[in-house]
Amino acid sequence: NVIGELDLVEGSMTVKTSRKTWDPYVIIKARDLIKLLARSVPYHQAIKILQDGMSCDIMKIGGFTRNKERFVKRRQRLVGPNGYTLKALELLTQCYILVQGNTVALMGEFKGLKLARRIVEDCMKNVHPIYHIKELMIKRELMKNDQMTGENWDRFLPHFKKQNAKRKKQKKGAIKKKEYSPFPPAQQLRKEDKEMMEGSYFMTQQEKDRRAAYEKDEKRQAAKEEKDREKQKVFEAPQEKDYGNPHAKKDGEPSIDDLKNKFLKTSNAKKKKRSRPDEGQADMNSSAKKKNKE
Repeated sequence: NVIGELDLVEGSMTVKTSRKTWDPYVIIKARDLIKLLARSVPYHQAIKILQDGMSCDIMKIGGFTRNKERFVKRRQRLVGPNGYTLKALELLTQCYILVQGNTVALMGEFKGLKLARRIVEDCMKNVHPIYHIKELMIKRELMKNDQMTGENWDRFLPHFKKQNAKRKKQKKGAIKKKEYSPFPPAQQLRKEDKEMMEGSYFMTQQEKDRRAAYEKDEKRQAAKEEKDREKQKVFEAPQEKDYGNPHAKKDGEPSIDDLKNKFLKTSNAKKKKRSRPDEGQADMNSSAKKKNKE
C-alpha cells in the first residue's frame, strides 16, 4: 500500500510507503502515476501503471521544430482525422497514447513503448505515421504465419523513398572585381553633415516635426492626384483610327476614268465581233441571187 498526500495550498502531491507496503518498487510506480495525472491522463487509465509489466514515458515534442504552425500541423498529423491515426497506433503498439500540449504521454509494455516513441519522433521529423502503420500491419500478418518465423521479412516490408522536390539553385552572378586603388575610399557623410546640407541641423524638434508633416502631406496629395488621374482615364474617349478617304486613289490602283475607258474598249470590241458574221451572211445571199439569175 502507498500513502498519498495532496497539498492544495502549494499545489503539490506527495507519495510515501507505509508499513503494509511489501513491494519497494511501487514508490517509483506511484511517481509515474503522479506524472500521468499531471499530463491530463484519465485516472482509470493512469492507475494501470501500478500493474506489473506496465511502463510509461513522457515525451517532449516541443523542441523538434521552431516554427509554431509547422509544429501544430505535425502534431495534428499524429492524431489524425477524428483521432483515427492515434487509435490505429494504439491498437498496433498495444500502448496508450495521449497528445497534450508540448508532450506525448505513452503507457504500455516496454517493447510497445520503444516502437511508439520511434513513431512519434519520426512524425515530428516530417515522416507520416501511415508509413509505420502499413509496416506494422504487414508484420502483424507475418507473425501469424508459423512458416515465416525463421525467414527475413525485408522483402515483404515496404521501402519508401523521399520524394522531396529538388529546388533549383539560383546561379550567382559573376562577381565583378573592384579595380585596385592605392587610395582609401571617400569618407562617408555623418548624420550631422547630412542635416547641415538639408538645412535642418539648426531647427528645433518642433520645426523638424512640422517639416516632416508638411512633406508627408505633399506626398499624400501627390498620390491622391495620381489616383484621380487614373480614375479619369476611364471616362476619356479612345482615339479613333484614321481610315482616310475610301474614294481616294491608292498607289498602284487604276483611276475611275481608266476603268471607264477599259470598259468602253471591251464593249466596242464585242460589238465588232457580232457585226462580222452578218456581213458574211450578206455576201452569201448576194452570190446566191446572181446564180439564180443566170
